[in-house]
Amino acid sequence: MNILAASGIIAMTILVYRLSLYIHRKAESPFTLPILSSTVILIIFLSVFDIPYEQYMIGGEWINQLLGPAVVALAYPLYIHRKVMVKLAVPLFTGTAAGAFIGVVSGISLAKWTGFGTEILYAISAKSVTTPVAVVITESLGGITSLAAVMVMIAGIGGAVMHKYIFKIFGITSHLGRGMGMGAASHAIGTAEVMKDSQLEGSISTVAMVASAIIVSLITPGIVSWFV
Repeated sequence: MNILAASGIIAMTILVYRLSLYIHRKAESPFTLPILSSTVILIIFLSVFDIPYEQYMIGGEWINQLLGPAVVALAYPLYIHRKVMVKLAVPLFTGTAAGAFIGVVSGISLAKWTGFGTEILYAISAKSVTTPVAVVITESLGGITSLAAVMVMIAGIGGAVMHKYIFKIFGITSHLGRGMGMGAASHAIGTAEVMKDSQLEGSISTVAMVASAIIVSLITPGIVSWFV
């Protein structure tokens, strides 16, 4: 029974994504990105038919397991541009460290300023790193891991949707600035988005994403303890 349910959920998810991709190709816009529209469609579908999240994850967990290989696949363009990465090592890691610090501080400051409780504060602190890392960080702080996963998704989708506007407003034109910003702020979702425009930006974003995950893991407990 579980196999049938899982197969049905996987098929439904793929169909929704294909539909979202078709819509995006017909009406190309940051707000019709498949990652955003398919998420909205699935949420509406589950809500209308009163399908619990746990039931959806019978099949969703199988799809979730593909996240690891997908992230590893980002190493291929990184290998192609490895010589450029070596040349950009110092500004790349310096900028990523600054971005990681600002990402943690800004999230916690916003939660604190708006009067949210410690559960939100813990969950938002690691919003800019990939989900597995954010969940571990949040768990170590005593926060709600499911809430942390939601915050990570908001950061990723937000970056994918808004990055072109932000780059234009602030005049960010270099591959280094664009890639580093997306990797440090919007992790894998942002990296996949800039990879479509430039393999070099995607490679830089991949390095920034990995470096940011390490840095955020190290600095978040100290920053949180200072704010709480």
